Amino acid sequence: MVRIGFFAGSFDPPTLGHVELARRALSLLDELVVGVGRHAEKTPWLPIEQRLELLRQVLPAGVRVQAFDGLAVAAARAAGARFLVRGLRSADDTSGELQMARANALLAPELETLLLPSSAACAHISSRLVREVQRGGGDVTLFVPPAVAAALVADSAGRERGRGRSG
Repeated sequence: MVRIGFFAGSFDPPTLGHVELARRALSLLDELVVGVGRHAEKTPWLPIEQRLELLRQVLPAGVRVQAFDGLAVAAARAAGARFLVRGLRSADDTSGELQMARANALLAPELETLLLPSSAACAHISSRLVREVQRGGGDVTLFVPPAVAAALVADSAGRERGRGRSG
C-alpha cells in the first residue's frame, strides 16, 4: 500500500520551516500532497495562486501541491492520503496540535496524524513572523527560500506603488 501524506496549511507565505517539514515527511512517506487551504474568514497576504506556484518552486520534486476548501480531512481523503502531516515548532504548539489530531481521528479514523518536531534551525520561523519582518522592512531571506523572498520583495514594491498613488 502506498503511504500518502497530506500536509495542510495556509502557507502565507511559504517558509524554510514548511520546506524542511515537507522534506522530512517525504522521507517517511511514498508521496506527499501539500494542501493550501482557503479560509473564507481570513484575508490572505498573498493570493492563493501565488502561494501554490511558490510552493511548486521550493518543495522537493514529486510533492503534489493543490488548493482545498473545507476540512483538511476531507481534502486528505480526496487525495488518497492515509496520514496527516503536522509540524510542532514549540511546546506551545503541542496542545493545539494534539487537540486537532484527536478531533481529526474522530472525523476520519482511517487517517493517522504524524506530528513532526521542527529542527532547532527552523523552530522560530512562522509565516506570521515573515509577514511582520517584511512589513517592517527587514531581511526575510533568513526565513524563506530565495524564490519566496523575491516574490515578497516584488509584492512590497507593488504595495508601496499602490500607496503612493492613493496618497
